[in-house]
Amino acid sequence: MSGVELQNVVKRFGDVEVIHGVDLKVDHGEFCVFVGPSGCGKSTLLRMIAGLEETTAGAIRIGDADVTHAESAERGIAMVFQTYALYPHMTVAENMGFGLKMNGHPKAEIAAKVREAADILKLEPLLKRKPAALSGGQRQRVAIGRAITRGPQVFLFDEPLSNLDAELRVEMRAEIARLHREIGATMIYVTHDQVEAMTMADKIVVLRAGNIEQVGAPMDLYDDPDNRFVAGFIGSPSMNFLAGTVKAGAIEVPGLESALNLPLALPPEGTKVEIGLRPNALKIDAESGAFKVDMAENLGGVSYAHLRAPSGERVIVETDQRLSAAGGGTVGLRFDPADVYVFRADDGARVRA
Repeated sequence: MSGVELQNVVKRFGDVEVIHGVDLKVDHGEFCVFVGPSGCGKSTLLRMIAGLEETTAGAIRIGDADVTHAESAERGIAMVFQTYALYPHMTVAENMGFGLKMNGHPKAEIAAKVREAADILKLEPLLKRKPAALSGGQRQRVAIGRAITRGPQVFLFDEPLSNLDAELRVEMRAEIARLHREIGATMIYVTHDQVEAMTMADKIVVLRAGNIEQVGAPMDLYDDPDNRFVAGFIGSPSMNFLAGTVKAGAIEVPGLESALNLPLALPPEGTKVEIGLRPNALKIDAESGAFKVDMAENLGGVSYAHLRAPSGERVIVETDQRLSAAGGGTVGLRFDPADVYVFRADDGARVRA
């Protein structure tokens, strides 16, 4: 197994540049997740690593080898796609061993590697079935098993769970995380679902418009985002943002009873900023306030109050109390100033101490 390194990697389609000089190092054995909104370049970057997209400039290394212009088959990678791409006329065992068969491996070796992969993925009872007799989750496990039998240096996953229903996605997240623990392989995983990223990754790479916004461990990104984009993308429900203005060394926010005096290096007087607050950092003050109650969601162990700020921003409050589902009325908000994040309104940069 090997790590992956990208050095000033660029991708252009004609005159349009979609990946802008990306530098990244994925260590040996790491589970790295590329996450970001649709069109951010995460799948394009993965396909460049796989050799399915040509690299316009820069270098890609897998282990000690420069594979920038190598064919996919020469890179020591195996890729699992969103679609299962199983041969319907073949059994599970035949599908899992097909790549080895095409490369001329002996039957005994193929059978041994298929059995090994089936044991890891708990597929032994299904080896004689054909894909039509499998559930969606079982088919995806077969596709992963096909990748395992190749013995790659690096596993690449391109949104492999997006075709599954919610319950199966949770099950398969656990399966893939267990697989990573058992075989210790380097894995790079692409998803638009930040919950998948938070629950599976050793390292998250947050992408936007072909650039890396921030790289770090899941809880590091959650607790210490560098900018508004990362703060809003990581966390579910997402962070709340309220517009404010710097005045007399504090931040005035419409709807809050008093200005916020925070131990930060605030920008000059009159600068527009946004404060960020996680839903679980807020408490509702039912006595008085300027936040209109739109609705409430009671989900059993947790409830979400959907509020509207005086300036129009949506605010979600997470609580363990059961709330009235009907909207109407106004409430106030309480929170610890230590839980407040501040971002410049013009470029989204984090304002720090």
